[in-house]
Amino acid sequence: MEFFRVYGRVIGLLRDERGLAIMLAFANIAVAALQFYEPVLFGKVVDLLSNAKNESNETLWANARELLVLWAVVGIGGIVSNIIVSLQADRMAHRRRLGAMAHYFEHVLLLPFSFHNSQHSGRLLKVMLTGVDHLFGIWLSFFRENLATFVALFIMLPLSLLMNWRLGCLLIVLIVFFAIANAWVVSKTDRMQKDVEDYHSLLASRAGDALGNIHLIQSFVRLAVETSEMHRIIGRTLAAQFPVLNWWALLSVLTRAASTLTVILIFVLGTWLYTRGEATVGQIVSFMGFAAMLISRMDQASGFVSRVFFQMPALADFFRVIDHQSTVLDRPDGLDIGRAKGDVDFEDVNFSYDGLRPALQHFSLHVPAGTTVAFVGPTGAGKSTALSLLHRMWDAQSGTIRVDGVDHREIKLESLRRNIGVVFQDSTMFYRSIADNLRIGKPDATQAELEEAAKLAEAHDFIMRQPQGYETLVGERGTTLSGGERQRLAIARALLKNPPILILDEATSALDSVTEARIQKALAVLMKGRTTFVIAHRLSTIRDAGQVVVLEHGRMAEHGSYAELMEKGGAFTKLVATQQGGIDSA
Repeated sequence: MEFFRVYGRVIGLLRDERGLAIMLAFANIAVAALQFYEPVLFGKVVDLLSNAKNESNETLWANARELLVLWAVVGIGGIVSNIIVSLQADRMAHRRRLGAMAHYFEHVLLLPFSFHNSQHSGRLLKVMLTGVDHLFGIWLSFFRENLATFVALFIMLPLSLLMNWRLGCLLIVLIVFFAIANAWVVSKTDRMQKDVEDYHSLLASRAGDALGNIHLIQSFVRLAVETSEMHRIIGRTLAAQFPVLNWWALLSVLTRAASTLTVILIFVLGTWLYTRGEATVGQIVSFMGFAAMLISRMDQASGFVSRVFFQMPALADFFRVIDHQSTVLDRPDGLDIGRAKGDVDFEDVNFSYDGLRPALQHFSLHVPAGTTVAFVGPTGAGKSTALSLLHRMWDAQSGTIRVDGVDHREIKLESLRRNIGVVFQDSTMFYRSIADNLRIGKPDATQAELEEAAKLAEAHDFIMRQPQGYETLVGERGTTLSGGERQRLAIARALLKNPPILILDEATSALDSVTEARIQKALAVLMKGRTTFVIAHRLSTIRDAGQVVVLEHGRMAEHGSYAELMEKGGAFTKLVATQQGGIDSA
């Protein structure tokens, strides 16, 4: 049942081109009907020649001309139908393959952090590429081979029974044997092939991990360990694959033996019927042709079932990703708020990542537009969680977050995130040019706008020192740039985006003091006139914040200005004292 479910879904993906698909279906009907009429014509020719001694030359040639004209029509019709199938099926399969790839890519990019945190990017890429390749192969096979085989069964079997029901029963027995044998082998190997596909996914994930951490592997001399682990997984993959291959090899032997036996039985039974006057030589020849074509079609069908069976786990993975529903839903009737003023309210917000341990509890905060708010507290206190909820990387289990008085879940995701800019602690880059990375903030930015933003972010000078300036490739995840350079580019692209609400997620914590001073100067330009949330690692950098929020264990422990909290002598004062003590001892 799983086989037919997956197969039906693959064919269902052609619904966007149903008109062409229907035309190809009719062309396949013509191909099958005309192809399987040829043995009938050949049998008639044999009977005509067998009875030639009883006919005059004029009658013989008249009958021969009729058969030849009919054969020519059948041949031309088959050629035209095959041309239509060959040309259009390939074009449609290529279009739908790229369409399926685009749909998968867009869908995965829309899925929230909760999904991506549990998946490896190498595995997701492998699922996409393998899945669309399998879809392409099935679509081609369906229109080039399988549909014609199905049609042939419905056309040839009734025709064979009408011609001679005894010989026709032998063909039916052969088909039933093929069907039962394939179903039996599928049932025996279904679970085993799923295990094989899991090993292939593990190989992709392991290889992706290694290639993405090549510096770690080389510096810690992990080459032998990593390659050894890859060989171990490969060995387990082969150990799981070989038993499956053995079952399918057995199926091939059984079906080939059944085919040979059927041809022999047709000849034996046909000869016996001929001696009794219940079959003509032409009918026996026609049935031999039917058997040869049927065996060829059934071999194709069996091979196709085998291929789809081996591909089913990968296709199931592809559809599982496609079916994964985002936990952050974008309402179809969501609001487009244009450019927000920047008022933000957290109202009794509660959130847990796993449903067991609270990450944020009863969190409430009012932030007027243009205010700078600093979030401080120990690691795991809920600082990043609160701001991730603001731009809907996750949705809270209860409570409300409002932007300009509007529940942010009622705002279109595009509109909400267009109004929020984020500068992360480790601002990664695309493996593209510096200009392309800056234009993430504003896709239509001119060169002059890029340079202006880069100058404000203290980035223009180092960009111009690059080999190709703004067109220099930055390497995967920006590895050819220093941490300070990446941060300045991140600030520049945030300036280009020009959002009314800004999130600085420990944007300077990993930098040295000299670089930090330059970044702070750029951040001051970026923060001007915006509602800014700062996750602070170095408490000395937040003296000018309008509000300071101290979080502990997901709860707000203190709230006020820097001076007010220092006067209280509470949790914030202890944090400052601890950090200053650490600096002094260093």
